[in-house]
Amino acid sequence: MPVDIDIAIVGAGPYGLSTAAHLADRGLSFRIFGRPMHDWVRMPKGMLLKSEGLASDLSDPRRDFTLRHYCKKRGIPYADIGLPVELNTFIDYGLEFQRRFAPNLEDRQLISLAPEGAEFRLQFSDGENVTARRVVLATGVSYFKRIPIQLAGLPDTLVSHSIDNDDPARFAGRDVAIIGAGASAIDLAGLSAECGARVRLITRAPSIDIHDKMKVPRPLGERISRPMSGIGPTWRGLFYCQLPFVFRHLPDSVRVDKVKSTPRPAAGWFMKDRMRGVNLELNQHIKSAEVLDNRVILRLVRSDGTENTIDVDHVVSATGFEVDVKRLPYLARDVANSLKVVEGAPRLSANFESSIPGLYFTGPAAANTFGPVMRFAVGSKFAAGRIVRHLARTAARN
Repeated sequence: MPVDIDIAIVGAGPYGLSTAAHLADRGLSFRIFGRPMHDWVRMPKGMLLKSEGLASDLSDPRRDFTLRHYCKKRGIPYADIGLPVELNTFIDYGLEFQRRFAPNLEDRQLISLAPEGAEFRLQFSDGENVTARRVVLATGVSYFKRIPIQLAGLPDTLVSHSIDNDDPARFAGRDVAIIGAGASAIDLAGLSAECGARVRLITRAPSIDIHDKMKVPRPLGERISRPMSGIGPTWRGLFYCQLPFVFRHLPDSVRVDKVKSTPRPAAGWFMKDRMRGVNLELNQHIKSAEVLDNRVILRLVRSDGTENTIDVDHVVSATGFEVDVKRLPYLARDVANSLKVVEGAPRLSANFESSIPGLYFTGPAAANTFGPVMRFAVGSKFAAGRIVRHLARTAARN
């Protein structure tokens, strides 16, 4: 059967769009499928990015269209460090990036990806079938939501994941419990309280961590002891951002541990004042949960063993994501089962190619191979450049 296209990109967030920009610059033939900035438009309205401005670029190979360039053109205040990037600004920047570098984006949902000889067959929800020699999966995190087992069986109307709450105003006048201690939990808690919700933030930790605002300009001593990187001001962060190809050579157990623990759960400095209306339930975890009279009854256990019971209208699990390729609903079973993995995430070559020739993964799915930077927009520069150089070389040989 004839092959329709050489390269298919599935996913149109920062990693998919950056890959498209690099492919277009080299004149390679490809099609890109997905809803632009899909995971980002699902985040809470009013949110500010934890990443600094300098770490919030998508990657075009000529560096012609950074977030700085976009903001300058639109008259939007911008700073590399010290001025939070509004979520809406970042989304609009991503959409403009798409219009410039991937104007032929096809807003279609993939429902099946299966091998067909040496190629792949992609089937979409509108009925179209496409065959491709190489496929780059850049599908973000929405398929990998982590929800505590105690909440997993409760109705979706009463329990949700943080990524499914784009409008905190839906909780106005309601009792809400938010589970977690990271930026997504703290952000949603603060925004929901501002909208008039009665919010309880429940975490196992003895405290929540909110970063201090960095001095601008940064003192020389601080710049030496805590050098700036795309994922925070640390030497370790600088290593993760600058040397992901070296990170790949660390032992599996070390890589997985660093991905799980970096960065530590914390919110941006701008959330400090926005948390005043939030009740903190620290040093507690969920023992059980049940529904009674359309409310959720949570039985909590404190660190000293004592128990506490609360009832709320809704519970939000802001407990992050855990990559597992078997949870990708469109992957044919034989594909998912044959992929070599590192704790559920695909094991990748130096060029982001999986153990199935021609199938590539980028973005958060690549983190267990290339490190924590793959969970942030700033990692798209390394990933897109590496993948596209390889695709160009192999295209030249075919």
